[in-house]
Amino acid sequence: MRSLNLDLTQPDGVAVVGYPFDENYTYLPGTGEGPRHIFEALHNDASNTCTESGRSLAGEERFVECGIAAIDDYFDMIPLTAAALEQGTRPIFLGGEHSITYPIVKAFADRYNDLTIVHLDAHPDLYDEIRGNPYAHGCPFARIMAEGLARKLIQIGIRTATPHQTEQADRFGVETIDMRRLQRQLPLFKIDHPVYISLDLDVLDPAFAPGISHYEPGGMSVREVITVIQGLEARVVGADIVELNPSRDLNGMSAMVAAKFLKEIADKMLGPQNG
Repeated sequence: MRSLNLDLTQPDGVAVVGYPFDENYTYLPGTGEGPRHIFEALHNDASNTCTESGRSLAGEERFVECGIAAIDDYFDMIPLTAAALEQGTRPIFLGGEHSITYPIVKAFADRYNDLTIVHLDAHPDLYDEIRGNPYAHGCPFARIMAEGLARKLIQIGIRTATPHQTEQADRFGVETIDMRRLQRQLPLFKIDHPVYISLDLDVLDPAFAPGISHYEPGGMSVREVITVIQGLEARVVGADIVELNPSRDLNGMSAMVAAKFLKEIADKMLGPQNG
């Protein structure tokens, strides 16, 4: 484990950190390369670093790219995340697979005791364990809710809930907005508590993001996900973007989608521009 470069020049900035952890996968390896590809897509000459509001992240001194952390052990992410929070920053983490969300939120819980998680995903990730592993990438929200690390969990885009995960959702009081409900109306939230966004790229229909391990047809469009991010009325204190698998990507298009989401989440976190 090594320390992160968190040399922020402004308070309350946004720091982007890569967590290339992919040892808790259940189907295909490869997501450990995700952070590098997202950083590269963010600076791809085919696009630019401007958000849809017109903010240039390249010219924003409160937006800092801290690079990719060296993760030797799963629980290394707890002190690394705590170090980011101690700097007064609001971090966005690039995975890696979805198991990274549990140690990240465990660190957040020491600072925020009233956290709401907005989770976009095809899967609830509420398994108590998978093949004997309670930290598999299908389990992070079971760990988070069982330990009381968040006051509320809102899951959007779900379309593969098993009976066990449905029971878990009921047990933990999860608000589930599955794809059937989503097709009737996109949710727009006003949340008075601090919010953490966890965005699994397989919330998208695989037609929009082929660079993922688990194809689940019938998902959201890129525009629908952006609408949820932009329509969220809340103080977003952290986020993760996970499950990009570059080994399955097509011409880097999924990495570009992830970079697009990164820009819009950062814009939401930085708040309205002056003037």
